Amino acid sequence: MAKILLTEDDIAVRTFVSRALQLDGHDIVMAEDGEEALNVLTEDEGRFDLLLTDVKMPIMDGIALTHHASKNWPTLPILIMTGYADQRERAKGLEEIIKDVVTKPFSLADIRTAVNCALTDKIAA
Repeated sequence: MAKILLTEDDIAVRTFVSRALQLDGHDIVMAEDGEEALNVLTEDEGRFDLLLTDVKMPIMDGIALTHHASKNWPTLPILIMTGYADQRERAKGLEEIIKDVVTKPFSLADIRTAVNCALTDKIAA
């Protein structure tokens, strides 16, 4: 199916999301923070079908990662996850860049649906 770069600093969430998306046959590459994700994107020359990133992370947060990724790979779809209301507000300025914001906590079905919608260019319900 799709090659997805999953960027999440919480290992439990990263593992949960990775397993959920692997159920749909996606190839998941994981990064622990935005800086590592940017390095992976650079090494692979942005050849991903989706960047799925948390907002609040150490070193480089998801907002900074989103700006770098969209500048360097403007056709790369980006989906943001966050559990913090203030971080969700920061993501609101990115409507032109991102596909959607998924609010944590989310269910297995929620993240699978959001990713499918981002990959098919639909708006998640």
